[in-house]
Order: sequence, then structure tokens, then C-alpha cells
Amino acid sequence: MPATAPSSPCVKLCVLDARTGLCSGCGRTRDEIAAWGSLPEARRLAIMATLEARLRKAYLPERPPSP
Repeated sequence: MPATAPSSPCVKLCVLDARTGLCSGCGRTRDEIAAWGSLPEARRLAIMATLEARLRKAYLPERPPSP
């Protein structure tokens, strides 16, 4: 049975943002990207579950609280 590739959020847009420290394509940090292949699948999936919110928080302007 062939081995399956590890889950990955990579969209082949690898640009690390100096301000946020995140890849602007997938939202992972440099350390997460470097360790990705050695992480257990459960940890990769847990990180992937946070990426959309992480990117949204990093790149959308903060709204002032409603009165």
C-alpha cells in the first residue's frame, strides 16, 4: 500500500510576511513550515484548523467595538 502524503495547506504562494511572521499563502509560521513533514498528522490537522482565522486576524483591519 503506497504511503499517503501528509496533509498540507500549501497553495504554492510562499511569501513570509515580515510584519506578521506568517506565510501570506497558507498562514503558517516559518517554524511550522520547517517542521511540517515531521509533525504527526493530528498536529498538522489541528494547525490547519486555525489558519483561516489566523490569516483573517493578521490581514483584516480591526474594527472598533460597537457603541
